[in-house]
This record gives sequence, C-alpha cells and structure tokens, in this order.
Amino acid sequence: MKRLLALAALLLSLCGLQAQQITVQAPRSVPAGQYFHVRFEVNGQASQFEPPTVTGAKIVSGPSYQMSSSTSYVNGRSTSSVSTTFDYAMRSDKEGTATIGAAYCTVGGQKAASQGFTIKITKPDPQQQQRQQAQSNPRQQASADQPVEIDAKSLFARASISKSNPYKGEQVIITYKIYTQVPLSQYQIDKLPGNKGFWSEDLSEGRKIKQYEETVDGRRYSVAEIRRGAMFAQESGNIRITPLDLDVLAMVQRRRTGTIWDLFDDPFFNSARAVEKHLRTNSLNVQVKPLPNEPEGFIGGVGSFEVKDQADLQEVRANEAVTYTVTISGSGNLMLINTPELNFAQNVEVYDPETKDKINRSDNGISGSRTFQWVLIPRSEGTLTIPETTIYTFDPKTGTYASHKIGGIDIKVTPGDPKAMQHVSNKSDVKKLNSDINFIKKGNPRLDQLGDSHHFLWFWIILASEIILACIAIAVGKRREAQAKDIAGTRLRRATKEARKRLRKAEAHIKSGNDNLFYEEVYKAIWGCLADKFNINLSQLSSDTVMECLKEKQVPEEQQQLIQTTLNDVDFARFAPGDKSQLKQEIYDKALRMIASL
Repeated sequence: MKRLLALAALLLSLCGLQAQQITVQAPRSVPAGQYFHVRFEVNGQASQFEPPTVTGAKIVSGPSYQMSSSTSYVNGRSTSSVSTTFDYAMRSDKEGTATIGAAYCTVGGQKAASQGFTIKITKPDPQQQQRQQAQSNPRQQASADQPVEIDAKSLFARASISKSNPYKGEQVIITYKIYTQVPLSQYQIDKLPGNKGFWSEDLSEGRKIKQYEETVDGRRYSVAEIRRGAMFAQESGNIRITPLDLDVLAMVQRRRTGTIWDLFDDPFFNSARAVEKHLRTNSLNVQVKPLPNEPEGFIGGVGSFEVKDQADLQEVRANEAVTYTVTISGSGNLMLINTPELNFAQNVEVYDPETKDKINRSDNGISGSRTFQWVLIPRSEGTLTIPETTIYTFDPKTGTYASHKIGGIDIKVTPGDPKAMQHVSNKSDVKKLNSDINFIKKGNPRLDQLGDSHHFLWFWIILASEIILACIAIAVGKRREAQAKDIAGTRLRRATKEARKRLRKAEAHIKSGNDNLFYEEVYKAIWGCLADKFNINLSQLSSDTVMECLKEKQVPEEQQQLIQTTLNDVDFARFAPGDKSQLKQEIYDKALRMIASL
C-alpha cells in the first residue's frame, strides 16, 4: 500500500510538472519583412510573466493577454480549467535566423518555463512587401501623424450663475462644471476668470468635488463641479465675467484603423490613452440693477438680515467702562456692511468700535454675523442713554429696504473716582490701568565698565553668527531659484515621493476591497513616476513611448524588462479571475519593487 501511494504521488507530481510547462506556437520559417506571431500558452492562471530574449527579430507589439476558462459537467460533477496566452507580434527585416529565448511565469505558486527555439528568416516576398508598404501609410497616418481628438460634445466645461439680473450688492452663486462622456484622470485650472466689478468669495476651497449625472440636449453626462463662488456686484450696469481656462487629462479609446495592423495593436488590456485637453467655459453677462434711493441710515447690507443690540451692564460707576454691542446676522454681503452711526451725549467718552465677523461658507453662499462693539465711559453720574437709531438694509427678495431699530437703552451711572480713568485710549487700556505702571526699583544697581572683555567677546560671536546665517540664507535662496528653473529636475526629485504616496493610498484600498480605486492609484503611481522620472509628457505616455525612452536613456535591460513586466501584469490583473485580494497584493508588491528600482 505504501508503494502504491508513493507511485500515485509521483504520478501526480509529474502531471503537475507537465501542467506547469509553457507551450509555444510559432512558425518554423517566415520571409524577411513579414510579420509573424509567437504565442506562449499556459495551462492555468499565470502571473509574473517574464518575456523572452529575442535576437534577429524585432518585437512590434505585445505581449497581449488572453485568458479563457471552460467548465464541463460529467455524471453530475463539474470540472473547470483555465488557460492563459501571451501573444507577441514580431518582424525580422534581414535574412538569417531569429532566436527566441525561454519565457517564464508563475502558475499556482510554481515557476513555469518554455523552451527556446529558432525561426528561419528566408528571402523577402516581393508581393508581401508591396502590401505592407501600402498598408503602412494609413497606419502611420492614423496613429502617429494624426493626434487623438475628442468630440466637443463629449467633453466640455460650462459656467452658470444663479441670477443674471441681481441688485447691486446682492449675492449670486457662480458654478463651474465639467461635462464629460470620457473618463478623466485629473484636471488643473489654468486661468481664473476675471471678476472686475465684483467682490468674490471662493466656496469650494477645502471641499470635495461634487459629482453627479446630468442630461444636456438629450445626452447623459458625468458632471464634476470644480469651482463654486459667491459674488457681489459693486457697480450697476452690464458686467462681463470672463471664461475660466483649465487643462484636463482624458483617457480615450485608442483609434482603430480598419486595416490588418489592428491585429498588432490589441486594445483589450490597454484600451485607454492619456490625452491632454484644454477647456474653456463660456463667458457670462450680468445685468446689475441699481438700488433704489438709499435712505439715511443705510449701512450697505444687501440680503436677509436680523439686527440685535445689548449693553453688558445696566448700572455702572462714573469713569468705568460699559460695552454696547450691535450684531447683524443672516445671509448676504456681511463683509461689506458699514458701521452704524450713533450719536452719544457729550459727557460720554466713546472709543472706535471693534468689528468681529463669524462667516460661514457653504454651497448656498455666505452667511453668519458681523458684530460691532463700542466701549463707553460715562464721565459723570446720572443716566447714560444710548440713543435710539434706525438703520436700514436692503432685501433683494422684496426689492425694499428693511428698517431695524437699535439703541433706546438707559444705563444708571453712580458716582465714581474722577481720577481713575484719565488718558485711556481703548478698552484694553481700561482693563490694564491698575497693573501697567509699576513702582520705581530702589537699591544700588550693578554697573559694569564698558571695557570688560566678555562684552566684546559676545559682540563678535553674535556678529559672526549673523554673517554665517546670512550666507546660508543666500545659498539656500540661490539653490531654490535654480531648482525652480530646472523643471525636469523638480519632476525627477518628486517622482518617487509622489509614487509612494499613491501606493500608500492603494494599500488602504486593498483592505477596503475597492478594486477600482486600488487599480486607479496603482496606475497613477506607476505612470506618474515614469513620466516624472524620465521627463515624459503625460499626453504622450504609453507603453511604446516609455520603452523607447528607456532605450534612449540606456536604462539596463533587466530594469526595462521589470518595468515592461509590471505594466503588463497590472493590465492583466484587473481582468483576471480568481482571488482578487491575493492578486492585488502581488500587484502592489511588484509596483513597489519597480518604483524602488527607478
């Protein structure tokens, strides 16, 4: 029985080894200049594919991935199998021999390898050359010469305003949105609009971008509110708000040429290309209405307001301070409200009022309160009367002025010390009067002669320290100025830092189980690091341009293969079946190793 079990285990291990082999499909011979395919097939779910070394031929595209699974039912039992194919398109322009080395991958935690082989390159076929030359022109014209364009109806920006004919000083909300039917990876505001004639407040600072869907002219769009602001017109008449300019990075599908060349550009696993697009919103014309005849006592407030006033004391001694407060609360142009004018009696000393603001910024605009505080000091006993006054604000909803009565408060003043409150300039002086003047210090002071050596020693130490600090400051300033001019160097220095920051975000998404956000952060980390490290424009970033750049910069071949393998594995893993958590951890580790190697 032991021998039978050992024999069975040996057979199973041999079957496992057989399953781990990579089979190859390739032609034995091919004419020079003709494209041919080399396919590596694995019986199982493969990962960490390491491409073969190729001499005597050029890899035109690949590897492209294909994974297939099948399930069969026999006698009520189900059996499933998975196979993976890595496909390369190659070409050799010279007659001779092309050598394809061994390829490696991991299947079920075990290493699998293919056998190396050679392909005979025969004399070129004249008819095939003519066909390829005829087909190469439309291919180049479609993919290289012509830039990828995005339909103006698929991606645009728009500005809107809550009210196009407000009163002078009335609060209006302006919103800037991006409407898109293509995925966007990032945006950057290039030029803010000119708001001449308006007082403006940013309502979107520190807030998350609002995203939702909206239908425009029968088409469904994903909408992102990128900026929202509150505006208050400072003059009447027709005022124009200039457009907002911004740059976005769109991920668009690669163009299909309709020729045989599409076979060598399989877009299934790398279907998107980063395209930089400049957007400009529409301008806005606002017809501002003037306010009606302003009554005496109008404090400049336009909006919906409430006014409250109070005195902190009902009884006070002469030459002591009392505080009178007026609070205006509501929504509107709180920052532009003027101080109410109050006429106090001559026997009351009045200090300039202190203004305190509590401003709230929300999607609905500006709200909160503005408070004015007067410090009053009665100089004689009797009654301190805060005169009754009517102040006015304008309500744009009704188009009329709202009146608010303040004052009319009597405060009893009792006798006090007439010398206690002289030459006081503000409220803080009132509180500190009894503690800010100290007695003259008595006794024999300690005096040193001017010629003592330790005085001069400290003088020279301080002087030398200041000179050294000044030199350091100048050197640091020149270095920062040089770094600001060196754009490529700045991108190089920040490349690894930014990539690691994004990978930390991706690591958090592994635990949360959000696959889309995980792969998005991994993509941004890898592509952003490559773009900054090798000074490549994001709009030109693709697998081909990265590999060409690596060759131009003479990056070691092992590092090139690591980068190529990482990019391929990330594309492949997003659509691979199986244990997603384990696969995401492998992708995260591989991306971390690739970025560390850079």
